[in-house]
Amino acid sequence: MTITQYGWNENWNKKWQENGVGAEEKNYVPGRIVGDFGSKYRVITETGETWGELAGKLRHSLGASGDYPAIGDWVVLAMLDGGAHAVIHGLLPRQSVISRKAAGNPPEEQIVASNVDTLFLVSALNDDFNVRRMERYLIMAWNSGANPVILLTKADLCDDADSKIAEMERSAPGVPIYAVSALRGEGREELVPYIGSGQTVALTGSSGCGKSTMVNWLCGRNLQLTQDIREDDSRGRHTTTHRELFIMPDGGIIVDTPGMRELQLWEDEGGLDLAFGDISELASSCRFNNCSHELEEGCAVLAAVSSGELEEKRLLNYRKTQRELRYQNTKENKAKRKTAAASAKASPSRSRGGWRKELEEY
Repeated sequence: MTITQYGWNENWNKKWQENGVGAEEKNYVPGRIVGDFGSKYRVITETGETWGELAGKLRHSLGASGDYPAIGDWVVLAMLDGGAHAVIHGLLPRQSVISRKAAGNPPEEQIVASNVDTLFLVSALNDDFNVRRMERYLIMAWNSGANPVILLTKADLCDDADSKIAEMERSAPGVPIYAVSALRGEGREELVPYIGSGQTVALTGSSGCGKSTMVNWLCGRNLQLTQDIREDDSRGRHTTTHRELFIMPDGGIIVDTPGMRELQLWEDEGGLDLAFGDISELASSCRFNNCSHELEEGCAVLAAVSSGELEEKRLLNYRKTQRELRYQNTKENKAKRKTAAASAKASPSRSRGGWRKELEEY
């Protein structure tokens, strides 16, 4: 395997020349993270796979969790012991970043995958089918910079797949949607344009939606462990416990990620307006520019709900998600101010006491 097979191209070579400062003098080489195991990473280089870990200097320079290397990142490596292991000294600028809010406080970004061209948003055609949940995944996808594609898996278990596709299309205008069945081998040919040579795709979705099965199917071999869903509620168990990257027979690269019980969104980079593009378009005809689409007269969005043009549940989910993102943004800004204040307090040059101490020492 070579780094070219893992997506290295002229674009990345140009970034290497621009950002791999001193790489030639220090004998650094490029590599891509193909496995994220927490404290250590599996990386692919021109000479093959090896284990990598962060250089101490890099580790201490990283602040937020989102700054750390993630699956799909191209990194600057120093090879040791003849390539037996490597030390990561830096990251090349990311082309796309799929992220979510990590659990707990303070709010932190958790990178799901980076440098992904297409994000497969996976939902099973069983009792776990949920349009409102998919709207949230679409926001994450549009924010990432990757192109979203919706995969409705387990089509063999659904008698009314066409109606489910139509329902999803109404809530995901303009987004490609495919119903597939790994069991029957149906739908793979429609995905070929996304999984060709040099293309990187990632799969994300709730537990039990069939992501690991999709990885095995698209790769033509059993790479990931799969488990049956619970029959009583169609909920799945966490099969994938870490993020890993695989090569497909068509030449593309695929990333499987652990299933999500709940998707907590990170910062909004315009994804809300893109995911709810129909509402944004209607809003341009509202009487007031700052219309909240709740009680205002002349609201084109409310008029569309009254006429049946827009589903009320979709508008309610839009409002709920908008409030959530605003609250999240407030928490993030508060955490940033707190961190900045703590940093200023710790710096002698930023406090009166610090200046006094410096003068006394002088």
